Amino acid sequence: MPGEQVREAYRAHSGELFGFACRSLGDPAQAEEAVQECFLKAWRARESYDSRLGSERTWLFAILRNVINDMGRAADRRPAGKPLDDESAEITAEDRPFERALLSWQVEEALRRIGERHRQIVVEACIIGRPYAELAAALGVPEGTIKSRVYYGLRAMRDAMEELGYES
Repeated sequence: MPGEQVREAYRAHSGELFGFACRSLGDPAQAEEAVQECFLKAWRARESYDSRLGSERTWLFAILRNVINDMGRAADRRPAGKPLDDESAEITAEDRPFERALLSWQVEEALRRIGERHRQIVVEACIIGRPYAELAAALGVPEGTIKSRVYYGLRAMRDAMEELGYES
């Protein structure tokens, strides 16, 4: 996508992209920033655009979705309204890198402690998010068996997490 095409794309799609960003972010100022970042990324990656793979509009929306996701992750790293020096602000485990690392270790260790059947199902269904019907077809078992394994797998995970000192 040459430079002139980026300008034309801006004229053609910026309004629609801005509307999508506003609905996603709930803030017109952030939406404007997201659209600007989207077109900046499009400009930088203009040589990688291939019209055979998808329309210009689709490509721009994919870039914008990534920008919005990045903005959300950045906002999650430092929650708004929590001053760094305010001792009265409640700090959760998610706000501290050590606590996140510990939780990650506990989940990994708990997954090691449960049986292979349950581990496979918990990872596939709960972490990766594969639908039960798809898992049942892939493993050649009834969907009810998948549901049962998820239930018992999560129960075993809870017990293992408690043994490891996790407090919910």
